[in-house]
Amino acid sequence: MTCRPPTQPALSVTVMVFLAATAPWVFAQAPATAVPVPREGRWMDLHQSFVARAAEGNVDLLFLGDSITQGWHPEVWNRFYAPRRAANFGIGGDRTEHVLWRIQHGELEGIRPRVVVLMIGTNNAGSNSADEIVAGITAIVQELRGRLPEAKVLLLGVFPRSPSPDAVRQRLEEVNRRIASLADGSSVVFLDLKDAFLNADGTISREIMPDFLHLSRRGYRIWAEAMEPTLWKLLDEPRD
Repeated sequence: MTCRPPTQPALSVTVMVFLAATAPWVFAQAPATAVPVPREGRWMDLHQSFVARAAEGNVDLLFLGDSITQGWHPEVWNRFYAPRRAANFGIGGDRTEHVLWRIQHGELEGIRPRVVVLMIGTNNAGSNSADEIVAGITAIVQELRGRLPEAKVLLLGVFPRSPSPDAVRQRLEEVNRRIASLADGSSVVFLDLKDAFLNADGTISREIMPDFLHLSRRGYRIWAEAMEPTLWKLLDEPRD
């Protein structure tokens, strides 16, 4: 008598249809904006300096972002943030994927900030869709929440850019509308400061953004003053 291996039951039509319908979602890859990637050259030197600063501890307020964050005017920074044990981990040219890599590779080790101010995404606007930029920002917020569960994240809407409304600004406005939903009312707070930078007709003054992207001293003062009421509450600072 010949022994035959037991036959495997065939997949039901229902299961086959389910797998066919869900497989694209199960195996879909995250967009490049949400996949951590490093840069080279001076960027890595800056990253290592941030890792060293984090290892020293004593950071209550952390700023994360790109050149707009990196470029805080010294006078404004010293007035508003230096007394608050703040650290600036901004790097010019960074996209969401670069910030994600940085915080996964040591920039949060050794610190327990009370508040993390995050603004990122403008450098993605030229080549990525709103969906992709939102995915990258979401990944960063999730990473921050996982690594710094006691910190509050102040998520800023990406600042407006260009002399007047255009396709890039519209894309960033859509991003801001979408990432506002990341706010949970306690650990993550969303703040859109666009009205502080825009004229009534939607244009931007060179006195605030000389190249219609980066801030002047006056622009940084506007940012600091517009953000202060929310930041003060999150830091739970006593009134003078």
